[in-house]
Amino acid sequence: MSDWIIPDWPAPSRVRALVTTRTGGVSVGPYASLNLAAHVGDDAAAVAENRRRLREQLPAEPCWLTQVHGVRVIDAQTESAGVEADAAVANATGVVCAVLTADCLPVLLCDEAGTAVAAAHAGWRGLAGGVIEATVEAMPAAPQRLLAYLGPAIGPQAFEVGPEVREAFLAHSAEAALAFKAKGEGKFLADLYRLARQRLNALGVTRVFGGGRCTFLEAAHFYSYRRDQTTGRMASLVWME
Repeated sequence: MSDWIIPDWPAPSRVRALVTTRTGGVSVGPYASLNLAAHVGDDAAAVAENRRRLREQLPAEPCWLTQVHGVRVIDAQTESAGVEADAAVANATGVVCAVLTADCLPVLLCDEAGTAVAAAHAGWRGLAGGVIEATVEAMPAAPQRLLAYLGPAIGPQAFEVGPEVREAFLAHSAEAALAFKAKGEGKFLADLYRLARQRLNALGVTRVFGGGRCTFLEAAHFYSYRRDQTTGRMASLVWME
């Protein structure tokens, strides 16, 4: 667990956050070693042990979601685990919001008073569809009072996409063009971090931290679906003490 990430953001002291890497677990083969996803073909007993190890660092079992690249946001206090959604919010202590990723962008949120937290799963589809907007809207504080942390995702040097992805973002804002670099043959390199910052800034969330890691290039630390197809998932978690 030595390389697990403690987000470096000026959140209130009672707000805690954690991002796992691929190390510290018992899974083998393409899932080595701390795969936390039960839906990717890994041995169920290994996933259970990996989740047990993570649970030791948390106040409660995370509210695991069934992620579908959508924009639904649930209340982690009242919804049961496994519900189909791509973001969760909580405004009670000890309730752990969590998302699983392996290239998609995890976005953690809290308010400056330390009264609410949220986690969102923002792959390009969810990002283009408005999952960040939906999550910010679900927070019980004005956007100007929120802080955001961008966890590890596929970086702008590695995320090759077709023109339809670029068009999906341009349809929302012309500024999105700044996050795409032409690669030839109609392909582009997309910057998920920049796209997320644009969306957050447009809402009034200007204190945005994290970003800069690349799940695709940092194979020793992160799972990457784009790189390996059969692979595990990391967790990004946030809660209040």
